[in-house]
Amino acid sequence: MALTQAGAFIGRTGVDVQTYIDYFDRTWSNLMEVQDQFPLQDYGERSMLTTWKLSYDQVLRQSEAAAWLLRLWAFFYHDDFWYGLLEKGTTWVTREIDAPASLIKLAGSSLEFSDAMGLLKAYSLADSQGAGSYSMHSVLHLWSRSLSLHADAVSLLCVSICVLGGAVQSEDDSEYWKSDRRMLQHVLHASNESCVLQILAQQQHLADATHCMAILLGRQGKLDEAEKMYQRALAGKEKALGPDHTSTLDTVNNLGLLYRDQGKLDEAEQMYQHALAGYEKALGPDHTLTLDTVNNLGVLYRDQGKLDEAEKMYQRALDGKEKALGPNHPSKLNTVGNLGNLYHAQGKLDEAEKMYQRALDGKEKALGPDHPSKLNTVGNLGNLYHAQGKLDKAERMCQRALAGYEKALGPDHPSTLQTANNLGALYHTQGKLDKAEQMCQRALAGYENALGPDHTSTLDTVNNLGLLYRDQGKLDEAEKMYQRALAGYEKAFGPDHTSTLQTVNNLGALYHTQGKLDEAERMCQRALAGYENALGPDHPSTLQTVNNLGSLYHTKGKLDEAERMCQRALAGYEKALGPDHTSTLDTVNNLGVLYRDQGKLDEAEKMYQRVLAGKEKALGPDHTSTLNTVGNLGNLYHRTGMLDHAEQVFQRAFAGYEKIYGLSHHVTTRALKQLTLIRSEKGKIFIWYTLNISANSLSKQVKVLRYYPE
Repeated sequence: MALTQAGAFIGRTGVDVQTYIDYFDRTWSNLMEVQDQFPLQDYGERSMLTTWKLSYDQVLRQSEAAAWLLRLWAFFYHDDFWYGLLEKGTTWVTREIDAPASLIKLAGSSLEFSDAMGLLKAYSLADSQGAGSYSMHSVLHLWSRSLSLHADAVSLLCVSICVLGGAVQSEDDSEYWKSDRRMLQHVLHASNESCVLQILAQQQHLADATHCMAILLGRQGKLDEAEKMYQRALAGKEKALGPDHTSTLDTVNNLGLLYRDQGKLDEAEQMYQHALAGYEKALGPDHTLTLDTVNNLGVLYRDQGKLDEAEKMYQRALDGKEKALGPNHPSKLNTVGNLGNLYHAQGKLDEAEKMYQRALDGKEKALGPDHPSKLNTVGNLGNLYHAQGKLDKAERMCQRALAGYEKALGPDHPSTLQTANNLGALYHTQGKLDKAEQMCQRALAGYENALGPDHTSTLDTVNNLGLLYRDQGKLDEAEKMYQRALAGYEKAFGPDHTSTLQTVNNLGALYHTQGKLDEAERMCQRALAGYENALGPDHPSTLQTVNNLGSLYHTKGKLDEAERMCQRALAGYEKALGPDHTSTLDTVNNLGVLYRDQGKLDEAEKMYQRVLAGKEKALGPDHTSTLNTVGNLGNLYHRTGMLDHAEQVFQRAFAGYEKIYGLSHHVTTRALKQLTLIRSEKGKIFIWYTLNISANSLSKQVKVLRYYPE
């Protein structure tokens, strides 16, 4: 490195070698007189420090702007420094900070910037990475901090913070995620200036910039770092503006959003309540900022399982926004969509559909047919149709959303990737497992590239791949996916976050399938204890784990414990979600299976009949979940010798599955085998023949059974 530096100096200045050596010796002696100012004195036996200082002195003589640029760069990351970063962020600098004029001029002209970088490159103080990106050796970058005395260093740090804060893009910009990804290392580098930042953030413009940097860190999944930045911004705003200023309350509200993402739901509620009280006092109860926080509280209450409170918040926000903004304002329509999400969670699927359709119609009218904002509602409708068992309609909605996002935002945008992930889940339900895997792998590769391998959106897709591999029978691959997701969530969120616990729960279910019953029980117990602590004993996620634990005890032959778990889950669901919610009915179904195996056949039939009536009402007679209950009832009739009843219900199940999945799907063929068995026991004659069908562009032969009465 020293030889390269020396060669660059000689080549640029034209001095001979002996003159350079004389410069070198004099510079080293001068440096040693002020050696406390410069780090790394021993690096490379004094050669590197001296050559860098010689080169810097030459740069300073030739271009003050280039020298300032080198010193400013010390407060950014050493890699991928580009003109656009400086250009975008300098607006705040010129407005708020008395920065060196040569730096301001340089930031306003790409030609000036290129000339300065060209000079730094000529002295081997910077390298070009192509496409307008520059890098600096990490050790040289560390040394360059020493070029600024304390006052200049503080000033340059202020400039770097304002540049970074001003360059953070709004989510309304379709390319914001690319900018976030590129800026991340620079923001993380700045966030390490913890002591200085805590002092500087007490100035309003720097607190605002710190707030924006926290937004970027949160979007990139760096939640702990984001929390620290928000705390610095909040402390600074409270000192500069006071605790009740609306800008201070904006940061309080965003801290609530962050705490929700971290699973710190109690802390999130405290922040939202603080922000809400402040906005109501400063702006009034009907101001849009007040109503946005009311909406956020609704989302939080939904996450906490406080569904009635959530609905009240949404209705208040909806009524207020309609009055303040009109019936078709995008902000009001977003709350309509949130109300649809709540109804979906409550199992009120018809009401959810009305809300989604209302939001979609309003957005098309207000924003036009091709605006990206409406695609989120299209996707929500697809997810709803998926839950309703309207799989063809769901596929059309998901495909429409995916095509729209690809056109509007590009194939690698996070919203596009989320839709690809949802489409993969739909293909999974449809039994199109190869297509499902393709979608999930596409989403995973995209997230890893756009957000990194450890981002929570990436981990969500890894978890979904685990579910898919489990149902494909690839149990070892499923375990690897779950373990990767679990390790990532534990690192990002901690061991007690609800996303972590969901993956623990999934691992327990996988171990159950693998017959690793003791490991399964440990996972289920860990998930249960975590949910009880984080969400309370009556939250739906807690109850789902209770239900799973009951199924595990059933498999282990602990039928009394299994019944206690199922009864606890049932009572909890009936209280939290009502007697007709699909989660309640799933638990009733599990009780039916348990009663069947306990020999309580009359009780089992009552459970199945309740489930069947509930699912027919909630989901329709042809939903796959309804048909699964029909099959359970058929098995019970078969066991009790009620063959006519068994034949009728299995015929219904077979016809329903054939309509939804086609003849070759394993669920359809399983129902056909059950029907075959029952009819053979009734003494009917069967004729087998072979039918060629097309599935996934492959010709398959399926034996189809037709019967004739004797």
